[in-house]
Amino acid sequence: HVQLVESGGGSVQAGGSLRLSCAPSGLSVSDFSMAWFRQSPGKEREGVAAIRRDDLTAYTDSVKGRFTISKDNARQTVSLQMNSLRVEDTAMYYCAAEPSPVPQPLALHEYRHWGRGTQVTVS
Repeated sequence: HVQLVESGGGSVQAGGSLRLSCAPSGLSVSDFSMAWFRQSPGKEREGVAAIRRDDLTAYTDSVKGRFTISKDNARQTVSLQMNSLRVEDTAMYYCAAEPSPVPQPLALHEYRHWGRGTQVTVS
């Protein structure tokens, strides 16, 4: 049974940084493609960053150069380092995982396993 637990969210001023972590159970991060999505009120959930099983990374344009996704196979965690945060980054952030190949790593439909989210508020 796969479970994903996010942590690290909080409130920060614009320009600040946060580091989100995803701690999966029931899977090995080296065998799964992992991603971070976000959703703000009234908007669709969007892919923010992903790291595939082959370690290829992908980012949505609005976070390129500011966010970095990484995975630690020894600690079995996936992190999202978020720098230079903007008010528009405010959202609930979700961790997602998928064992099958993900041709579109930032697409919602590619992932079967989801966490419950952690809130990020930038003011």
